Amino acid sequence: MAACQTTLHFTRRLIHVWGKQRSCQVNVLSKNFCSQASSTNKLDNDVVEIMGNKFARDEWTNVTPNILSKVGRNLHNQQHHPLNLIKQRIHNHFYAKYTNGGNPIFSVYDYLSPVVTTEQNFDSVLVPKDHVTRRKQDNYYINSGHLLRAHTSAHQRDLVKSGLDAFLVTGDVYRRDDIDRSHYPVFHQMEGVSLFSRHKLFGEVKGGDTLELFEDGQRVPGKQETHTLEAAKLVAHDLKQTLVALVRSLFGEDLQTRWVDCYFPFTHPSFELEILFGGEWLEVLGCGVMEQELLWKAGAGDKVGWAFGLGLERLAMILYGIPDIRIFWSTDHGFLSQFRVEDVSQPVKFQPFQKYEPIARDISFWIPPGFERADFLDLVRTVGGDIIEEVAIYDEFVHPKTKKMSNSYRIKYFQLEKLLTNEEVNSLHKEIQDAAVQQLGVEGRF
Repeated sequence: MAACQTTLHFTRRLIHVWGKQRSCQVNVLSKNFCSQASSTNKLDNDVVEIMGNKFARDEWTNVTPNILSKVGRNLHNQQHHPLNLIKQRIHNHFYAKYTNGGNPIFSVYDYLSPVVTTEQNFDSVLVPKDHVTRRKQDNYYINSGHLLRAHTSAHQRDLVKSGLDAFLVTGDVYRRDDIDRSHYPVFHQMEGVSLFSRHKLFGEVKGGDTLELFEDGQRVPGKQETHTLEAAKLVAHDLKQTLVALVRSLFGEDLQTRWVDCYFPFTHPSFELEILFGGEWLEVLGCGVMEQELLWKAGAGDKVGWAFGLGLERLAMILYGIPDIRIFWSTDHGFLSQFRVEDVSQPVKFQPFQKYEPIARDISFWIPPGFERADFLDLVRTVGGDIIEEVAIYDEFVHPKTKKMSNSYRIKYFQLEKLLTNEEVNSLHKEIQDAAVQQLGVEGRF
């Protein structure tokens, strides 16, 4: 859903509670199925090692040590972490509301490995070969055949193929993106899928025995060419009812919502759900009726279905009032202790545990041929880590004679747990300047 900046890989910026997690019981991937925090992740000249598996490097490798250090942290599974609270609240809602004979309908998967093939991440969800979201500038590639998943939708086909009709998948996803308070190269998504047979969809509809799921028709804004209008409308109606009930369980029954038509590569029709919160409309998730081609390829061509994706950080920042996405990675007791609650539905309002002002420094340089802004941002992240609050370009200049282009960036340094000194910032800034010259081939103007 690349056009709409939502949360399934529906964009480049971008999509258990009552018992022990059971995700490792289904053999969806041939190896490296579970993501475990204790695994070793390393990067050397020839090999990338992630969670005990080794991958040969090639010209596509662009994953960094800083990113590898995040693999296996699984913040969504850490007790008393705000992302875990959000996840548990969503699971509780689905477990309570959607049952069959007293048993939960939705299976849940929390530990699927973030290492996926390019086929799983793109082809399995119908992303075209030439689509912009495949670029190295947007993803963390391990090599030409593997990458750190850019969305939890990478597991959708395999789980449907295993025979599941309803499931929730939560995991860490990785995207090369801007550096500011609302963007981080690692965040956490939840994917939901529900499939319907003809009997399940029409069983309680008057005259349902005369209705069909499929037809040989035309694609129009409200349906796919293979779906009957009745099937498309019922699936979309069920999807919208389900998701409105979900967000109201999180934000309150009086919550105002609205739907926005959208485009995503693997659903049609597609929608974004917005909520009125704090006096403004906020987008909270993307969803749609699953493309029938995807279900055919997954061995479920006799069913129709819907899918949604949401960002846990997005919901937690809104619900708990957390102003900076980096805070989720803090191990400071002053942060985590605020979410040590007996009931996951208990209201929590984040209280800043430190109040410091960021320190800004500028960097300007002439860029060489082939320079990619994403490479510079990753270099800044690698050198500065989570001390970097924001990197923003504020000037681009083309020399009238040489035609060389200059970029100027403002870097804001801010450490959550302590006050940075000017000397510390100056030293770190010098490291970034030197690294940009040595590794990216820029010509410094500093």
